[in-house]
Amino acid sequence: MKTDIQIAQEAKMLPIKEVVEKFHMTEEDLELYGKYKAKLSDEYWDKVKENPDGKLVLVTAVNPTPAGEGKTTVSVGLGQALNQLGKNTVIALREPSLGPCFGIKGGAAGGGYSQVVPMEDLNLHFTGDFHAITSANNLLAAMLDNHIQQGNELNIDTRQIVWKRCLDMNDRVLRNVVVGLGSKMDGVVREDHFVITVASEIMAILCLANDMNDLKARLGRIIVAYNYEGKPVTAGDLQAVGAMAALLKDAIKPNVIQTLEHTPALVHGGPFANIAHGCNSVRATKTALKMGDIVVTEAGFGADLGAEKFLDIKCRMAGLKPDAVVLVATIRALKYNGGVPKAELNQENLQALEKGIVNLQKHIENLQQYGVPVVVTLNSFITDTEAENDFVKNFCEERGCEFALAKVWEKGGEGGLELAQKVVETLENKESHYHPLYADELSLEEKIHEVATKIYGASGVTYTPAAKKALANITQMGFGNLPVCMAKTQYSLSDDPNKLGRPSDFDINVREVYISAGAGFVVVITGAIMTMPGLPKQPAAFGIDVTDDGVITGLF
Repeated sequence: MKTDIQIAQEAKMLPIKEVVEKFHMTEEDLELYGKYKAKLSDEYWDKVKENPDGKLVLVTAVNPTPAGEGKTTVSVGLGQALNQLGKNTVIALREPSLGPCFGIKGGAAGGGYSQVVPMEDLNLHFTGDFHAITSANNLLAAMLDNHIQQGNELNIDTRQIVWKRCLDMNDRVLRNVVVGLGSKMDGVVREDHFVITVASEIMAILCLANDMNDLKARLGRIIVAYNYEGKPVTAGDLQAVGAMAALLKDAIKPNVIQTLEHTPALVHGGPFANIAHGCNSVRATKTALKMGDIVVTEAGFGADLGAEKFLDIKCRMAGLKPDAVVLVATIRALKYNGGVPKAELNQENLQALEKGIVNLQKHIENLQQYGVPVVVTLNSFITDTEAENDFVKNFCEERGCEFALAKVWEKGGEGGLELAQKVVETLENKESHYHPLYADELSLEEKIHEVATKIYGASGVTYTPAAKKALANITQMGFGNLPVCMAKTQYSLSDDPNKLGRPSDFDINVREVYISAGAGFVVVITGAIMTMPGLPKQPAAFGIDVTDDGVITGLF
């Protein structure tokens, strides 16, 4: 059986100019990065911005397991299938981070015959967006430390510096570092920290900004530190905004590539969903809605993380209204949630399936709280049995959800036709009554409580003294009306990755809270979640190589 990268490398790509011709896009609307990838110019947005919006379909999933769920694969396969049905469809995805590519999770280009290509380019450097974000983040850090070195006119308290450096790599030793060692001219000695680039506030800002003016305004509001009076010091105070914007000038433009079946895919931005807001850029999604009849987009990890943030943060800020949600599950993942070890997932086990399907049930209930029609799809594996598929189908239909099997890894768009037909029927026959989970007017603690109890199923929320104090300070500064961005493990509905299925009788433990004033949300860190991951004992990097003729191998 061919690997994903073999399938991608054997694909016959069209020049990206030909892929987008049907959208009345000319070469002047594209900023080409070789033959097969491009950025969309600002002029193209001006050309299409008055077009009516297409329908917006969100793809999300159950909690991820070591068995794999294939959310991006289903997103790509669904887009291809909708095009086969004659629907003018555009896919809007996130860019992969280098950290997972070389770590344990792998890339994010889909799989099998439902991939976006060029796969290697996307998973590695792509068009340089992440490098630009990393550079802008670290320019601000450098200007902050330089300001302190050059006399500290803003009276910054070096014990209250909150801006962290970043790197798009899993590098655990950089979580906590000391900077400024050496001579007096080497800066002030202080503790510093790194986050992975996809957790940087600048990534969130880029993905939520409507245009350059909005981007600059958001950059200016970034809080980097507090002065000796306890008042915030911003990137605007450091006069860093213009230079940061210059680094992000091209990165803010959406990228366009293609699927194996030449469906256009706008792939732009990539905040993690377990430690950031988990959605591709507002600009890419809004542009896609002006281009196509149907837009298929995804949000990271399980619905308790990515979908919640898509619906409570991105849609709220951008004025988006999803028309349907596709919830991806696999028989293997549900049996894993039912207690079956990974090595035994290939065996039929209806008892474990019945036990583990409560995870899917909770995600269905969660999504229905937002008033959006739900279609459940099983990403099919060859080891799944008819009895197992029928059990899940009946379970979903009893709960008012449409259901379809997806065989998009094996068959591409053709394998997604059943799902595509269900999505079309849902869009035509069911009205979305989307609304966010909580109102802006609730306090931050009330918003956290709403997400913890209604989405995770927690009994309540506990706070460290530091988190309690931070919430009070953030509210006092006037940010109490912002949404909350919950940082939580992706593996469980709780904040304990070992609690599978549908845990009950647990509290969510909040250990840290901080304001992302530029992004426009309050980050709430729960459990043992880390904003700079580490590599596993056997990282994926061990298997990646380049042949003598320059062909990359081992990416997945």
